[in-house]
Amino acid sequence: MGMNSTELGLEPLIGVEELAEYLGVPVQTIYDWRLSGRAPRAYKLGKHLRFAASDIAAWLEERHEGGSHE
Repeated sequence: MGMNSTELGLEPLIGVEELAEYLGVPVQTIYDWRLSGRAPRAYKLGKHLRFAASDIAAWLEERHEGGSHE
C-alpha cells in the first residue's frame, strides 16, 4: 500500500484546467495571467503547471476587495 499526499503531509496540487474551472475563467486566461505575472505561484513539473491550494488562497486574498493590490 502506497502513502497518499495527506498521509505525507503534502497539500494537493491542481492543474491549469482545474484552476480555471474553480475561478470560472477560460484556461487561456490562466496562461495570459502567467505571461503578465498576475497568476498564482505555480510549480512547473515537466511541461505541466500545478498550483498548491495555499498559493491559490494567498493569491485570492491579495485580490480581495479592500486588499493590498489593484
